[in-house]
Amino acid sequence: MFSSKLGTVVRMIRALPTYQEMTVEIDGVEAKAIAYPPLTGAVRVGDRVWLNTTAVDLNLGTGGFHFVQGIEGRLERVYTPPGHIMKLRYTPWQVAVAAVEEEGSVMHERIKGFTSLAGTPVVVGTLHSMIAPAVLAFHAVLPGRRVVYLMTDGAALPLSFSNLVRQLKDQGLLAQTITSGHAFGGDLEAVNVYSGLVAAKAVAAADLIIVAMGPGIVGTGTKYGFSGIEQAYILEAVAKLGGYPIAIPRISFADQRPRHWGLSHHTQTVLGELTATPVALGLPRWDEEKRRILTRQFRESGVSKHRLYEVEIPAVESLLSARHLEVKTMGRSVREDPAFFEAAAGAGVLAAHHLHGGVARLPAWLGTE
Repeated sequence: MFSSKLGTVVRMIRALPTYQEMTVEIDGVEAKAIAYPPLTGAVRVGDRVWLNTTAVDLNLGTGGFHFVQGIEGRLERVYTPPGHIMKLRYTPWQVAVAAVEEEGSVMHERIKGFTSLAGTPVVVGTLHSMIAPAVLAFHAVLPGRRVVYLMTDGAALPLSFSNLVRQLKDQGLLAQTITSGHAFGGDLEAVNVYSGLVAAKAVAAADLIIVAMGPGIVGTGTKYGFSGIEQAYILEAVAKLGGYPIAIPRISFADQRPRHWGLSHHTQTVLGELTATPVALGLPRWDEEKRRILTRQFRESGVSKHRLYEVEIPAVESLLSARHLEVKTMGRSVREDPAFFEAAAGAGVLAAHHLHGGVARLPAWLGTE
C-alpha cells in the first residue's frame, strides 16, 4: 500500500505551526520532506523520522516531497482535542476537530438557524490552481468583499499543504477558509460540503464562496474516474441551498492531451452529463478559432444547456504578477496556458456582476448563439 523509509532531518526549510518543510537524508541521499505537526508532533533537526516515500517512488505530482509518518523515539503525546468530530477516521492519524455543526460549538445555533444561501454566488472549480485567478478577478471588479474558500477532500487533505491559500489569506484576498469532509486545517471545520456551504454563509458571512479541492486532483484517463467529478454534486448542492452556482470550466489550448484540448473531457462530463441544474459560466471573448472549437464542444457535449455569459476579464497575468503569485496548472504558467487562467477569471468576474446588479445586462457568449 505504501513505501516507508527511515531518514534523518538535516535542515529545516520552513516551520509553521501546522506545516513543516525540511531536508532529510535517507541512506546518504538528501531529499525533501513535509511534516504536519497536528498529526506527528513538531519535527526538529536531528530527528530520525519515518517517511512515506510512495509518491516520489512512483514519480507522482507531489512536488518531490516525502511525508513524515512519525518521529522515532518521540515520547507519547497528550493532546486535548477542541471537539469531537474525527477526520481521517479509523486511520492511525485520525484527528479530532471542533466542527461548526457539532453541539457545543459556539456556531451550532447559527448553523441550525440557516435557511438559505439567499442567492450568494458560489464559484465551483475542479483544480486548486483555479482559485487564484477567480479570486483576483472578483476583487478587481468588486473590491472589499468577503471571499471564503471551502476546500473539499477531493485531493490534498491538509489545508496547510497549499502555499497558494496561505498567500491569498496573508494578502487579505481570502477572509476565511473552511475544510470539509476529511480535509482539515481550515479556520472552520465542516462535516460535508453542504454544511460547509452553510458555514460559509451563516458563520463566515461570505459575499462570495469559492469551492475547490486542494492540490493534487486524481485522474485516470477514463470518463468518470477523476476526483474533479465532485464539481457536479457541489453545483447541485449550491442550487438546492439557494445559492447562485457558477462553474469554472477547464479549458486549455496548451495541454497536448486530446482529452483536455479546448474544453476538457472533465468539464464535458460534469456539466454536459452530470449537472442537471442550470448553472452559469462566465467566458472571455476569445479569438475566432478558439470560439469555433469551444462552440462545437459546448454543443456536442451538452454544456450549452447552461447559461453561458460573455464577460470582460482583467489581464490575469498582471493580476498574478502584482500579487507576486506564481501559479501553475500541470506545470504551465499563465503565460504558457492563458486560456485556463482566463476561464477561471471569468467565473470571478461573473460572480461580481451577480452581486453588483445582476447579470441581465451581460451578453450571451457569442459561441453559443
